[in-house]
Amino acid sequence: MIGIDIIKTSRMNRLMERFREKGLRRFLSEDEIKLVKSYKTAAGFWAAKEAFSKALGTGIGEECSFFDMKIYKSKKGAPLFALSKKIIEKFQITDVSLSITHDGEYAISIVSIETIQSSTADKIKQF
Repeated sequence: MIGIDIIKTSRMNRLMERFREKGLRRFLSEDEIKLVKSYKTAAGFWAAKEAFSKALGTGIGEECSFFDMKIYKSKKGAPLFALSKKIIEKFQITDVSLSITHDGEYAISIVSIETIQSSTADKIKQF
């Protein structure tokens, strides 16, 4: 399953100017906030979490909150997801890939989720 999201970075800049760190706490954990170097980084994290929820097919809400996933960095600095036990079990997730990019005034993220169900033979609906 694949999800994608885009956000204008100025939107995140306004949120951070208005609410400071309190605004970031609406969608990021304390460990994630420590990784935020600028409003552009925060915008990328927002896009990543939105893309993840879209890949699940739920969007952000009751089934999947901003706090069911946490972004951390690999040793080489690549963004990765840690997931809540609830989300892993409910959606039978076996793997997740994350990419975040920035271009001009935009942050874009793509997420790919592998599930037990997605590795079966009925991936494509037939007619």
